[in-house]
Amino acid sequence: MKRRVAVIFGGRSAEHEISVLSARSVIAALDPQRYEVLAIGVTKEGRWELLPSGPPALPPGAAPDALAGVSPGSGTEIALDQEPGSQALVAEDGSRTPIDVMFPVLHGPYGEDGSIQGFLEMAGVPYVGAGVLASAVGMDKAVQKVLFAAAGIPGVPYEVVHERDWGEDPEAVEARASHLGYPLFAKPAALGSSIGIERVDDPSRLRGALETTFRFGRKAVLERAATGARELEVSVLGNDDPVASVAGEIVPRGHAFYDFEAKYLDEQGAELVIPADIALGTLQELQRLAVAAFRAIEGAGMARADFFLMQDGRVFLNEVNTIPGFTGISMYPRLWEASGLPYPDLVDRLIELAIERHEAERKRGTGV
Repeated sequence: MKRRVAVIFGGRSAEHEISVLSARSVIAALDPQRYEVLAIGVTKEGRWELLPSGPPALPPGAAPDALAGVSPGSGTEIALDQEPGSQALVAEDGSRTPIDVMFPVLHGPYGEDGSIQGFLEMAGVPYVGAGVLASAVGMDKAVQKVLFAAAGIPGVPYEVVHERDWGEDPEAVEARASHLGYPLFAKPAALGSSIGIERVDDPSRLRGALETTFRFGRKAVLERAATGARELEVSVLGNDDPVASVAGEIVPRGHAFYDFEAKYLDEQGAELVIPADIALGTLQELQRLAVAAFRAIEGAGMARADFFLMQDGRVFLNEVNTIPGFTGISMYPRLWEASGLPYPDLVDRLIELAIERHEAERKRGTGV
């Protein structure tokens, strides 16, 4: 029998449109001979809609930098049956559609931060990716840095700034930033896709940068710029015995750093070098640290670990993402393809890991 996979995407975060792009790639990779796919688009208002035509695409003639989103009323409103163990979707007319596994492709808050994961746990639905704890920690760059330091994983110097502290005593925040030195980066603590990130070259630009980051959340992270470093990424896959892919390198072209435009809008914005031209010993260290970071947050299913390789050979972990980009040009699937696991096989493996984890938890709960 075919497995019925519900791919959920869109959502309420600023990464809504990127989520739609990722979902289109995931659905295209699911073998129709093995899976029946349900496309669930979540509007920016939080409404769940079953989309019979799949994730929305841009109309002909749309601007080159345009991105598609889930429009209200574009499908049939549905909800998840919250009766534990039912594993079904419920439509407005009361009809039920059983599902075997949920595949969240919801980047950012309300999807990658443990919100949807906790909901699915309560409903007893198997789902792809990290659990509640790992998702929450993976979303919060400030908290994950504390865990990484405790695990002995090196990172660049940083400061955490709360919006209330900035409002009450901006001079104190500026003094803390001065200890990091310039240039530095200001970023929202709980967002991805390089949204809201600002490079700050001197103290006069800090105020404007923090005002930008606080548009996306109440907590910001200031990080010392890893000047001259190479940006490397490693994909991790697995549950109890995670494995790491080869490394890839990001080389920005015409951009100060790998920002949102370079990632998604400018086709020439960056060169992705896969595999990265690095020594074997460096690759092994990156893979070791990627798995260590995955375990430090109690990851499951998948994650992408981002690193800085300094000119003197030191390696610093930048961050971990538990629902990395899944577009056809995203690093996570491309790194696995370069490691010998094609995109369709990767998606198959993620679904198997989700069901494996769910069954293990179910048996633990029932004592079977």
